[in-house]
Amino acid sequence: MNCNLKNLCEKYNCDKLDHAYIEIYQKYFVNLKNQELNLLEIGVSDGASIKVWSDYFVNSNVVGIDIKNIDIEKKGLNRKNISIYQGSQSDKSFINKIIGIHRNFDIIIDDGSHYPKDVIKSFDLLFPALNLNGLYFVEDIQTSYNHFFFGNAFDLKYSKTHMNFFKHLTDSLNYQEIANPFYRKKKYDSKITNISFYHNLVVVKKGINNKESNIVENNSYEKKRHQQRIFVKGKRIRYFIKYLVIYRAYTIVLYLFNTLKKVILFRF
Repeated sequence: MNCNLKNLCEKYNCDKLDHAYIEIYQKYFVNLKNQELNLLEIGVSDGASIKVWSDYFVNSNVVGIDIKNIDIEKKGLNRKNISIYQGSQSDKSFINKIIGIHRNFDIIIDDGSHYPKDVIKSFDLLFPALNLNGLYFVEDIQTSYNHFFFGNAFDLKYSKTHMNFFKHLTDSLNYQEIANPFYRKKKYDSKITNISFYHNLVVVKKGINNKESNIVENNSYEKKRHQQRIFVKGKRIRYFIKYLVIYRAYTIVLYLFNTLKKVILFRF
């Protein structure tokens, strides 16, 4: 069986080839193709990509979900390693049902509605079921910039689109480095090891990210600097005053200023 994704896409007329996604998938999947995995794709449509994954990952289970009823016989999806379910990608009870059946996934591909709220909700629901070192792909991210898909082309920085969701998620890669002593650990902090952005495609890798910062401790730069200085020079009152009084006061002033700015500009 030909394990070249490009050839499989040509065989089944899969549009992932037209979107130039397949070269990216090939890079991520080439060392995974013979493993026993659970792959979930949101959005079945004509079934072309499901058949591509079925042929490529011959030792894996391929799960497809779609909001529409899919005729698996007509679309040629009645294969041993394929399971198809009908339901909404943002329906919590439905997603929990899928997780209950298949437990965890190694690869998740969102090619569903492409609406911001659905993409974000699906990620929130499915990420806990993604195995460590698992990969989460979100296709057609360009709808974030299109108001006919409930995106926003006029407020790129602060709109609640799925692109902004993933852009903000990059802070979870470096949460240890945030020099804000009032910072509280977020949902995805320590759980993501890589986020890659391609044209209209985002890839998130789940993993343990607990490397300590070399310049910040418990989100406090002044505390770390104070400890470093007394370790080298010994306890001295001037270091206490410099780092734990003056530096900390400066941090608190900046914190209050930025908090006030967010309140005035309604940025929460």
